[in-house]
Amino acid sequence: MVPEAPLRSDGRFLSRDQIAAYAADGFIVLPGLFDAAEVADVAEEAAALDAANSLVRADNLRCRFRRHRESGCQLLDAVDPIVDLLPAVARLARSDRMLVVLEQLLGERVHLFKDKLILKPPGAGGYATHQDFIAWPRFPRSFTTVAVAIDAASVENGCIEIFRGYHHGGALSPSDGDYHDLPDHLFDASRAVKLELRPGDAAVFGCFVPHRSAPNRSSAPRRHLYLSYNRAGDGGDLRESHYRDFHAWLRRKYAARGKVDLLFC
Repeated sequence: MVPEAPLRSDGRFLSRDQIAAYAADGFIVLPGLFDAAEVADVAEEAAALDAANSLVRADNLRCRFRRHRESGCQLLDAVDPIVDLLPAVARLARSDRMLVVLEQLLGERVHLFKDKLILKPPGAGGYATHQDFIAWPRFPRSFTTVAVAIDAASVENGCIEIFRGYHHGGALSPSDGDYHDLPDHLFDASRAVKLELRPGDAAVFGCFVPHRSAPNRSSAPRRHLYLSYNRAGDGGDLRESHYRDFHAWLRRKYAARGKVDLLFC
């Protein structure tokens, strides 16, 4: 268990056993990385954002929607990026606790690469098994995500499910610059770990870790922050260039479905 106390005087947060477990399994869970007050600040700001109709619109590249698994109605599922909208998220993303943990796991200074809020409202569908790595020219292989639970994550509301150890195999889908779901028959079910998190808990996993989530069958949202970083030596500060690449990719994807005249606000 990771203590909820401040960093030790030597600036280190994780034990050698935790670092070794991350290297072996591809992920680590950090209970209580952020306290109740910090989580409450994010939840309050997120609730206000959800009500901001000027931002939440179908033609905004920042917003992504998914269909309710029964009614078919459109649900706001993700806001990406998020740190420029919610000051409480920006504080978490650049906090000493976050950066020290990542620098221990990745072995050097890190840069924030991508940041999003997944809302996963009641009735929202899950995500098929996939890896986060996308074979774009500037996409860092050190891409590492910290999923911070704003709401408790359970099997009922579609918690993240990790397949441990498979990250050693690198990319498991074609390196064609596109996103790919992975067939479940590739994975040993005994190596699946469901990440049932409490508010303030964090799960750290690399971009080659296969993971998925089930639909939210509960009556409440399952909100998580997904804050992703790369090593300084793996491209430096890439966040701005990533979002240029990402928005260009989204525009191509949407245009193929006849959806044009998109904006970012």
